Amino acid sequence: MSTTTISPKNTPTAAVDPRRINAAVPVPEDVELIRTAAKVTRDLNTPKAAVYWADFLASVVVGYGALAGAIVSPSTVLAIAFGLIAVLALYRAGSFIHELTHVRRNALPGFHFAWNALFGVPMLIPSFMYEGIHSIHHRTKKYGTVEDPEYLPLALMKPWSVPLFVIVAALAPVALLFRYAILSPLSAIIPPLRRIVVERYSGLIINPDFRRKPPEGDLKRRWLACEIGASIWSISLLAMVATDVISMRAFLIFLGVMSGSVVLNQIRTLVAHLWENDGQEMSVTGQYLDSVNVPPPATLPALWAPVGLRYHALHHLLPGVPYHSLGEAHRRIAAELPSDSKFYRADHGSLWKLITGLVRGSAGRN
Repeated sequence: MSTTTISPKNTPTAAVDPRRINAAVPVPEDVELIRTAAKVTRDLNTPKAAVYWADFLASVVVGYGALAGAIVSPSTVLAIAFGLIAVLALYRAGSFIHELTHVRRNALPGFHFAWNALFGVPMLIPSFMYEGIHSIHHRTKKYGTVEDPEYLPLALMKPWSVPLFVIVAALAPVALLFRYAILSPLSAIIPPLRRIVVERYSGLIINPDFRRKPPEGDLKRRWLACEIGASIWSISLLAMVATDVISMRAFLIFLGVMSGSVVLNQIRTLVAHLWENDGQEMSVTGQYLDSVNVPPPATLPALWAPVGLRYHALHHLLPGVPYHSLGEAHRRIAAELPSDSKFYRADHGSLWKLITGLVRGSAGRN
């Protein structure tokens, strides 16, 4: 997937959403916004262990229970219903990978291990694929640049880039099985292949030009443990399917649920930002305005943007606030700032409006 460089003079000026930013014009820092946000949320930075454990474990139980229901159900309609529930619940459970990168391990003892054991390894998305990656996305001088693993200027690319971005995600389960069942063991004995696997196939990224550096320290140890577990599981899974221990129907339902969760996350990623930066460094305020909040009264974001992801712009402003406190943080900041504050420009109404705005913006620029 390649990007298209757009000159500011070629960008349409009619019917522009005032909330959208012009990447060619640096956004100055809104000192009042930043100071107010920090001041009124100082007491919200502590994660509540009971909330994390209850939410994650409930999501896992419902997700795997619904997956089992889809597999054993004799009715196609019932299997589809169970499958949809499994997709939503496991998507929510998987979304905690984002929290793992922001919450200190000693603040939630055992949570990182439990997440990998109950979800990361079985679903072939261990946390090392996000740890050490997502933190780069939050660095002031890296966000939105070519060095950001989680950014593509989709609004500046060809219109077909948007649907392709989602379609590719549907193939993720097959790619993950290949990565752990084939590439992991082969790369253990072929050093040049290992370098390629680490650089290009060991991160949840969307920037195809990003190359990951080899892990160091404690991350290296955790990476190795999770990768061995994921490799053993993927090889065992394929062996059980090949020997009819697991039926092809059950295997395909499992892949379908995995694919549905990844696609849902990819759609959510489409509207996490406005994707309008063309590689320039941005101020904190500029990053906030290039990101998206979908606060209440909208209700569906609780499903497609769970675990605090509906407050993605606010998260970029206050990355230390745990997901369960972002709603309160948003309410407090809104109560302090005037109606003409830039704070409200990151608030949007719905998933559909954001996606259509992205597609229209891309079409208008190409």
